[in-house]
Amino acid sequence: MITIENTQECFVQLWLRLEHTRRLFLSQRKRFCIRSVLKCWFGLRANDDFIWEVCHLCGQEGWNELPLPSLYPRKHREFLRAIVAVRTGISFYRVKLKELDAAYSVAFKNSTPINVNKKATPLPAPPRGRAL
Repeated sequence: MITIENTQECFVQLWLRLEHTRRLFLSQRKRFCIRSVLKCWFGLRANDDFIWEVCHLCGQEGWNELPLPSLYPRKHREFLRAIVAVRTGISFYRVKLKELDAAYSVAFKNSTPINVNKKATPLPAPPRGRAL
């Protein structure tokens, strides 16, 4: 078990471990979901309260199948962010997202980097005039 910290080195290890766990579960024909990952990583320490808190923070349900981390990183980023927050006892919003996103680029070198600070393009204003 790795020590959970709010550092980029730890985040790289978490991303790599998440991909390793996904491959392990695929070979064992196990469900790749939050609940199964937490049980695998933390054993008996992953009780229902711990799982609920992680799921609540990341806004996902424990039994829902997780997509590939290399293709759909946003859900996994929030999942890892929640793990770090719960294990370290810091606020969910104090987890260093820039480092978490940079760690994703280190772990998945050929994937498109994720950027939490990227601003969404605003929708165009509706046309003014008479409604028909």
